[in-house]
Amino acid sequence: MKIICIGRNYVKHIEELQNERPDEPVIFLKPDTAVVQKQFPFVIPEFTNDVHHEVEVLVKINKVGKYIDAKFAHKYYDEIGLGIDFTARDLQAKLKEKGLPWEKAKAFDGSAVIGEFVSKTEFAALDNINFELTNNGNVVQSGNTQHMLWKIDEIIAYVSQYFTLRTGDVIFTGTPEGVAKVSQDDVLEGFIEGRKLFRIQVK
Repeated sequence: MKIICIGRNYVKHIEELQNERPDEPVIFLKPDTAVVQKQFPFVIPEFTNDVHHEVEVLVKINKVGKYIDAKFAHKYYDEIGLGIDFTARDLQAKLKEKGLPWEKAKAFDGSAVIGEFVSKTEFAALDNINFELTNNGNVVQSGNTQHMLWKIDEIIAYVSQYFTLRTGDVIFTGTPEGVAKVSQDDVLEGFIEGRKLFRIQVK
């Protein structure tokens, strides 16, 4: 199982980090060791003082595919989920300054929260899904998939040009604005259309 992440897929998030708007999807990977195991907390690593939460809609791949046409991409997933891409922002900034890859800041152990998945048939339109993240009961990130630069099927088509998609692979589709630092004892909860799909404590 691999985790494929899309960066800079929401305009307002691009603007808040003062990044350039990309001409094509930005892709990075997380290993399976990045996944926080169920019922375990997120532990802030010793090598960073500035970990940010980034809530994202997830897609779970249901069969093997390569060079998938966007018009057929809907056949390659049945479920939608929600998760967090934890990012060591201070470390990422140093890596970006030197033109180096982001993996140390994005793919460290415990950097991926994968919540529950629900059938995509429960949504009237996948391009109009509301989702949000709360921290200690307060909404800190709120988004809607209609604001994605690249929609789910477009992402699958694009990614499959470079990587063979396999059953169980998970795609993180990008985060909206509102990313911020997490602190010890924070409690983060993620919701899609008001339905809670994960709860995780920060240690």
